[in-house]
Amino acid sequence: MNKIRRRLFQAALAAVPAAMLGGRAFANSAAYPDKLIKLYVPFGPGSGSDVYARYFGKKLGDKLGQTVIVENKPGGGGAIAVQSTKAVPADGSVILLGSNSPMAVNVSVYKKLAYDPVSDVVPICGLTRSMAVIVVPASSPIKSVEDLVARGKQTPMLNMGTYSAGYQLAVAPFLDKAGFTWQDVPYKGLSQTTSDVIGNQLDVAVIDTPGTVQIIKSDKVRAIAVTGTQRHPELPDVPTLVEKGYKDAVHYSWTSLWVKAGTPKNIIDTLSSNMLDVLNEPESRQFVLNTSGEIMPFNPDEMKSFQEQEIARFARAVETLKFVRV
Repeated sequence: MNKIRRRLFQAALAAVPAAMLGGRAFANSAAYPDKLIKLYVPFGPGSGSDVYARYFGKKLGDKLGQTVIVENKPGGGGAIAVQSTKAVPADGSVILLGSNSPMAVNVSVYKKLAYDPVSDVVPICGLTRSMAVIVVPASSPIKSVEDLVARGKQTPMLNMGTYSAGYQLAVAPFLDKAGFTWQDVPYKGLSQTTSDVIGNQLDVAVIDTPGTVQIIKSDKVRAIAVTGTQRHPELPDVPTLVEKGYKDAVHYSWTSLWVKAGTPKNIIDTLSSNMLDVLNEPESRQFVLNTSGEIMPFNPDEMKSFQEQEIARFARAVETLKFVRV
């Protein structure tokens, strides 16, 4: 009898920590999200990233039954937002909206980064992508890719404006094959860049299509080519660089969602599955299409692989252009 009681007592003791552990694990899983979620954006209000963050943040919050608030953390080419994400607990209470600049371009552009976009954060999903467009002033004699290449080989060197190192590097395969280069003129934002193209202060600019399509349609600037695999649906008369013989000259700017590395898998799965549901809604696709973009519904593994490919692509571009790292 004593032996039986002893075994029952030992079994009961062994069961207590397991039950407590299981209870905690269940509580953590069932409770998420048990508080509001912050969505960090690496650029200021009104930017494309900000627009997407506010739209998809609201959609995700509705799916999870929890409030998602957007916090803009611009600066350092996106570094401030990533570092801020690193500084919070890995509990899914903070999501980072990462774009190609902080998550891929900066690896090759900066000699030393204060964060590692591969190991410090992990992806939830891909979000959107948009092709770039090469534009010239409406009064420019450059009317085609062939004209651009011919003029580019002459002197003086063309002045090319843009507001991101990513766009400078985006056209590296085109410039390499075409056999010329231009003088980069850096700007702080899209509006100032386009204003100087319109005002004939720049010979050419490489800029994103969202926010630019309507300017092109109004004939304030002339579009020479886009960097997509196919023509832009709103610019059907503008050729791709690919169809002009530059098969490697494909570039898309993109956005994606991330959380701090070490976030429990069940939380990542919850966020990912809900976001992919949101991205597959016709309403979401139409919203992004209305901003001249495309949905990029990658799952976490696909997004991780895509990020690695993009890091390698921009590294090749840096070498091709002999880009001076800062």
